[in-house]
Amino acid sequence: MGMKQNCYLLDTSVILDDPANILRIAQNNENAVVITNIVLAELNNKKDDMRGEAGFRAREFFRLADNSPGETIDFESLPECMRRCADTKQCAMDKYYRISIRFDPSLHVGAIEPINLYAIYRDEYRVSGSYYEVKGLNDAKIAEIVRDYGMTLLTNDISFKIAAEVQGLSAQSVRNASVEDPDRIDFAHLVRYDDTPKMPPEMQSVNFEQFTFVQEATSSTGERYESGIQRYALSYNNQLEWCDFDKRFGELFNENLIRPINLEQKFYYSILTHPQNYVTVVAGSTGSGKTLIALQAGLELYHEGIVEGIVYARNTVTSTDASSELGFRKGDEDQKLGYFMYPLYAAINFTIEHQAKYSIDARVEYTGNINSTKSENATVNFMAKHNIEVMDIAHMRGTTISRKFVIIDEAQNMTNATLKLIGTRMGEETRLVVMGDTRQIDHPFLSRRRNALVTLLQKAQNSDFVSGIQLRHTIRSEVANWFDCNL
Repeated sequence: MGMKQNCYLLDTSVILDDPANILRIAQNNENAVVITNIVLAELNNKKDDMRGEAGFRAREFFRLADNSPGETIDFESLPECMRRCADTKQCAMDKYYRISIRFDPSLHVGAIEPINLYAIYRDEYRVSGSYYEVKGLNDAKIAEIVRDYGMTLLTNDISFKIAAEVQGLSAQSVRNASVEDPDRIDFAHLVRYDDTPKMPPEMQSVNFEQFTFVQEATSSTGERYESGIQRYALSYNNQLEWCDFDKRFGELFNENLIRPINLEQKFYYSILTHPQNYVTVVAGSTGSGKTLIALQAGLELYHEGIVEGIVYARNTVTSTDASSELGFRKGDEDQKLGYFMYPLYAAINFTIEHQAKYSIDARVEYTGNINSTKSENATVNFMAKHNIEVMDIAHMRGTTISRKFVIIDEAQNMTNATLKLIGTRMGEETRLVVMGDTRQIDHPFLSRRRNALVTLLQKAQNSDFVSGIQLRHTIRSEVANWFDCNL
């Protein structure tokens, strides 16, 4: 390694972003990764926060450290890049500790060998005698270590980064969990062709990307125009699978199910029912049909015997109003959970109303108020007949869900840790649909750029295992569409 080894000191914010940042920064120990006793103290203060993302990340870091061997070391055992640049006079009284953290290779790509994390302990910081503002003192202490060892500071605190750079220190940001522009993530492609529709030769697609091929022709005057012929396809193994939507959703389509009504929904339905697709992430604006179409696809798979039932789970996060959270509502657990299942119940009631037009049995089955979103007789009977159950995400821990069609709603209000909990509960032959709207964030610790939905959307761009789709058209009403586009 020698002169090529970089030496990074991590601020607390980098670990609270994701403890796995240690693995990514270390590059299998090609770089030296360092923290201070100040960072350890701040993490320790955060770990008792049982409700926030920061508390979870702090506890996750300490779990990693607790399961890893550690030892005190002397100055000569530090990485060469630290020893080479250190001010030996200023660092003479410092103490050192090394932890060999082993990341699970099944969860973290590149986790080949234990990662050495070095901790610097300093009892007395020089800056303490001249820094008189309580806020920012810890940052000043961390910056003192950066200067004394000639390291590069990694921080996601922009004010700290600016302050460090003003002092002539090298500082960078690490935002692993942030997706800077979620709206630009797309899986749909429009391709124009003359004679034969085909995938552009330079394009490398992942599974289940959506292609619309529009034929063009040239007039006698040399003008280009659309012939009116369009063809549709999904990519699979970097090849095209042609979609005959007229046949798929034509006369042979089950009349008890609600047909997709636009191109996006047709692609969505086809992806959900594709034999080789098991994980789908969908972002959709208000009224785009996310839940309704997912329910129809689940019903088809259930009646074909491919799955044994449908599970609907939604994060019980309210609009940052603590008094309206699940635990404060009246009723037993099922009644409390029912408040959060309106999208499912509305989709079920819409399906019942549709079925009543085609089936005598549906009219007999229906005994409630179509416009109600409560669990009245119609909804209860429908859910029992089609083996549909609702579940609180918090209760998924310790369970295994096999051969089910699982719909996870409101993923934009979930942390990556929550999504990981859900994904690891999926058993054999289960199909998982993760959906949400990146513009409707209610979680106090998340944003449009940092939540489980956009994280999975980003991963689907480069993964053949996860299919992704964006539903951008609102069909609920002109009012809903205006608010979705303008606020």
